[in-house]
Amino acid sequence: MRHPTLRPLATLVVGLSFAALSLPLTHAAPAVPDKLIVLTFDDSSASHHAVARPVLKRYGFGATFFITEGFTFAKNKTDYMTWAQIAELHRDGFEIGNHTRDHLSITEKTVPRLAEQLAVIADRCREHGIPAPVSFAWPGNKFHVAALPILQAAGIRFARRGGEPEIPYSIGGGVAYEPGLDHPLLIPTTGDARPTWSLENLQRAVELARNGRIAVLQFHGVPDGEHPWVNTPRERFEEYMAWLHAEGFKVIAVRDLARYVDEKSLPANPLEIMERRKGSPLTPSVER
Repeated sequence: MRHPTLRPLATLVVGLSFAALSLPLTHAAPAVPDKLIVLTFDDSSASHHAVARPVLKRYGFGATFFITEGFTFAKNKTDYMTWAQIAELHRDGFEIGNHTRDHLSITEKTVPRLAEQLAVIADRCREHGIPAPVSFAWPGNKFHVAALPILQAAGIRFARRGGEPEIPYSIGGGVAYEPGLDHPLLIPTTGDARPTWSLENLQRAVELARNGRIAVLQFHGVPDGEHPWVNTPRERFEEYMAWLHAEGFKVIAVRDLARYVDEKSLPANPLEIMERRKGSPLTPSVER
């Protein structure tokens, strides 16, 4: 979740772009089926348990819930889950991921604090019968390559970033994940749900889940009471999930990527593919 800056979201989000790179896959990628979707939820919203949980169970979908104790988590149980509810998500078979204790934005300055931030959430998980997380979401979608060794040392195998730098945050889109080209600790978001989304926006994102590429969806609260700029209304969320089910998409958690992805296949320069996408005329955008 990232806070709006100079303008209200209604004026910032004037369109939703999704980028698809048509460059051939030159690496030896494991077989990735078409229509493979990774479903993620950020920020410990109470609606993850109250709304998302029963819908996902109805369709047999997997998902990762990225947990932080930031914002007003400690005292606001109208908008945030309890640890008992988080543990119930785990018992249901969903993945519990790490989103740092304080929702810490990762910059060059804050990288030294990351190990302790990760450890607190891992310890909380163990206290409640949840395995230490192996997946991570970069808070506010801000990432720094200096943090990659810290994530690895903490046992993190996969990490999801936002759609930047390929697609500006204000647009709310992203690119498909390309195993072998994208570093497994810098997996891009394909679709970042916004209050102005419609089913068409979701469809444009998941259309990229083909030809060895995987679409990664990022949700916050469904609904989100404390952060309205990333809110997804309940009825919209239910519509999205029903459509994915009807269309035969396979919806998995981040950890399940291990079935399809060689996480040890690392690019020499993790930023290279991002720069190639930004500068490629083959990277189209889709306007609403």
